[in-house]
Amino acid sequence: MTASARLFTPVLIGGSLILLINFAMRASFGVFQIPIGEEFGWPRAEFSLAIAIQNLAWGIGQPIFGALAERWGDRWSIILGAMLYSLGLILSAYATTPASMQMLEVMVGFGIAGTGFGVILAVVGRAASDENRSLALGIATAAGSAGQVFGAPLAEILLAYYTWQSVFIIFGVMVLACLVFLPMLGGGRPATRTELDDSMGTVLRRAFRDPSYLMIFIGFFSCGYQLGFITAHFPAMITEMCGPISPLGTLASIGITSTSALGAAAISLIGLANIVGSIYAGWLGKRFTKKYLLAGIYTMRTIAAAAFILMPITPTSVIVFSLVMGALWLATVPLTSGLVAHIYGLRYMGTLYGFVFLSHQIGSFLGVWLGGALYDAYGDYTLVWWVGVGVGAISALIHLPIREAPARLPTAAAV
Repeated sequence: MTASARLFTPVLIGGSLILLINFAMRASFGVFQIPIGEEFGWPRAEFSLAIAIQNLAWGIGQPIFGALAERWGDRWSIILGAMLYSLGLILSAYATTPASMQMLEVMVGFGIAGTGFGVILAVVGRAASDENRSLALGIATAAGSAGQVFGAPLAEILLAYYTWQSVFIIFGVMVLACLVFLPMLGGGRPATRTELDDSMGTVLRRAFRDPSYLMIFIGFFSCGYQLGFITAHFPAMITEMCGPISPLGTLASIGITSTSALGAAAISLIGLANIVGSIYAGWLGKRFTKKYLLAGIYTMRTIAAAAFILMPITPTSVIVFSLVMGALWLATVPLTSGLVAHIYGLRYMGTLYGFVFLSHQIGSFLGVWLGGALYDAYGDYTLVWWVGVGVGAISALIHLPIREAPARLPTAAAV
C-alpha cells in the first residue's frame, strides 16, 4: 500500500489527538452551569448566554481561521487558536460578573475555531486519498467525540476536589498541551491546476451563488441548535426533570447515585456512541449518496427527540436517548465536510466548510441562549426542545434537492 493510500497517517493521528483534547474541554461546559450560577446567584440565562456567545464566536472564527490556515499555514492557525483558547479559559476563572464571563467566551470561541473541525478536518481531508477521505474525516470527527466521553465526567470529578475556577485553569493548561502533536501535521494532497488558478474570492462567490451550497448552509443550522442546547443544558435538564435513581439499581452500583451525576454521564454516553456513529457515517459516505445519508440522520434525530420529550423522563429513557442521539451526534460532520470537498474541491475546503459551520454555530448560539431564556420564562425546557424537533425536520427535507456532483464551473480567467 502506498503512503498516499494509507488510512492512519501521522496527519490523521495528530489531528485526531488535537480534536480529542479540544472537545474534551468544550463538551464539559454544561457541567459548570449550576455551580457557577449558584455561586453568584446568576439566572440560568446569564451563563447560557456566555456559552451561546462562545458558540457564535466559534462560528464566526471558523471561516477566518480557515482562511488564515490556507494563507499562512495550518500550524500557525492552530497555535494561535490554542493560545486564545487557553488564555480565555484561564481568564474566565477570574470572571465575577455575567458581562465579564460573556466577553471572555468570545476569546474561548475563537480559540476553539482555531483548533477545531474547520481547520483540522481540512488538514485531514487534504492529506487523505480520495478513497479514504470520507472515512478519515469520520475518524477525526470520532476523536472529538472520544474527548466528549471523558470531558464532562472529568469536570464532574475535578469539581468534587477543586473550585470551578481551578478546573478552568487546569483545562487551559491541557489545551496548550495539545500543541505537542503539531509536528505530526504535514502537507496534504497538492491542489489541482484549476484549484490553484481560482482565487479564494472567486470560489466563495461561486459557492454562494450555488443553491446546493446554500442548502448545505441552511441544513447545518439544526445540527448546531440541537448539539448546542444538549451540551449546555442537558445535564441541568436531567438534574431537574429526571425521575429518581434507585439506590439499589444498576446505576447506583456503578457510582451514579444522583441525577447530577447522570447528567454528566449522559454527555459522556453521547460521546461514546458517537465514536461509532461518526466512523460509520464516514464509512457510509464513501459508498452512498451523502445528501440522503444526511436527510436520514436528521429524520432519525427528529423522531428520537420527539419520542424522548413525549415520554416520562426516567434514568432509563435518558440512557436510551443518549445512546441513540450519540450515534447521530456528529455523524453529520464527516458527511457535510465531505460533501463540501466533493462538490467544490480541496483547495479552499477549510474556508468553505468554515462558512457552512458558521450556520451550525448560529444554530448553536440560539439553542444555548433560548434554552436559558425560555427556562427562566417558563421554568422548564419543554418549549425549546420542541423548537429543536421542528428545525431538525426542516433540515431533513432541505438536503434532498442538493446537487451532489463536482461543480462544473469556469476557471477564474473566464469569470
